[in-house]
Amino acid sequence: RRYRATVTFHSETVSIERSGPIATVWLDRPEHRNAISSEMFDDIGRAMAEVGDDADARVVVVAARGPAFTVGIDLGFLAKFRSAPGGSDAARKRRLYHEIRRLQRSISALEECPKPVIAAVHGYCLGAGIDLITACDIRLAASDAVFSVRETRMALVADLGTLQRLPLVVGHAVAAEMVLTGADINADRALAIGLVSRVSPDQDHLLNDAAALAEAIAANSPLAVQGAKAVMRESRRRSIAEGLEHVALWNAAYLESSDLVEAITAFKERRPPEFRGE
Repeated sequence: RRYRATVTFHSETVSIERSGPIATVWLDRPEHRNAISSEMFDDIGRAMAEVGDDADARVVVVAARGPAFTVGIDLGFLAKFRSAPGGSDAARKRRLYHEIRRLQRSISALEECPKPVIAAVHGYCLGAGIDLITACDIRLAASDAVFSVRETRMALVADLGTLQRLPLVVGHAVAAEMVLTGADINADRALAIGLVSRVSPDQDHLLNDAAALAEAIAANSPLAVQGAKAVMRESRRRSIAEGLEHVALWNAAYLESSDLVEAITAFKERRPPEFRGE
C-alpha cells in the first residue's frame, strides 16, 4: 500500500518523515557525514519523543541522509566538551558527569521508545553510531556499511551505551573484540556475528527492505507489538523468573483487547485483520 510521505519534524540536524504507520527519523547532517553534534543529540531525543507520542506511527525507521549513517561524535563538540573551563576540578568533573548523562538519555530514547525501532545503516557507522544502533530493536545494513567502536582507538571508554548493549546483541567475546581493538568490520561480518539481521545490496534496497519490514510489523496489533517490545526490554534487565512474572502481569492487563477479538474474527472470516490498538 502506498502512503503519501509528510514531514512532521525538521531541525538543522534531524527530520521525521511519516508515511502511513511508518515514521522515518533521518539523521540529516550529510555535509558532516552525520557527525553527532550537541544539537543533534538533543534533536534525536526530541524526534524520538515525537514519534513515541504519535498515535498514528506504529514503527520507526532510523536512517541517514548523505554518504554515511554517522561517523560518530562530532570532534569539534568533543573538544569543547572535554575542555569546558571554569570552577574547581570537582565542579568540572560534576559538569562532565551531567553532560554525559544528558547524551546517554538521547541515545536511550531509542530503546525507551514504545514503538519498534529499525536502524537502516549504510556507509560508516562509527563510535556513537554503535551506541545509537544498539539502542534500536532491529538493525539492517547496506553492503557498503562499516562498523567500528572507535572510542578505544581515540583513548576513550565508550560511555553512551555500547559497552552495556553490544554484548547483549553479539555476545560478550565478540563485543570485547570489537571494543578492545576498535577494528572496522564490514557488513558481511556484521551479519555473521548478529549485529545486523539482514544485508541489502545498496542504500536504495536497504530503505526498501526497511520499509517492507516496518510494514510487516505495522500490520500486527500495535498493542501486541508494543507490549512485546516492552516485555523483551524488561526481560533483559531481569532474571527469567522475573521476566515471566512481568509478562504475566502485562497480559493480565492487556489480553482482553479489541485487537485480540479482531484477530480471531478475521481468522475465522479468512480476511486480513484491521487492528486499532484498542
